[in-house]
Amino acid sequence: MSITTMTLRVPDELAPAIRQAASAAGLSVNAYIVRAARRAATLDAGHQLAVLGLGQDLAGEGDSR
Repeated sequence: MSITTMTLRVPDELAPAIRQAASAAGLSVNAYIVRAARRAATLDAGHQLAVLGLGQDLAGEGDSR
């Protein structure tokens, strides 16, 4: 697997909540954000399939850890 480095700008008021949530989940901030992005991408894909009438094919996707 190759890795791309990206810069993420987060509002100052959101950063502590992200750090706390990552710590509570036992993850690094990077792993926590990658997991959140992966979930969002899966849900977005599911919504796009739903628009095409194929949403039931992905019922439950993105809900598990």
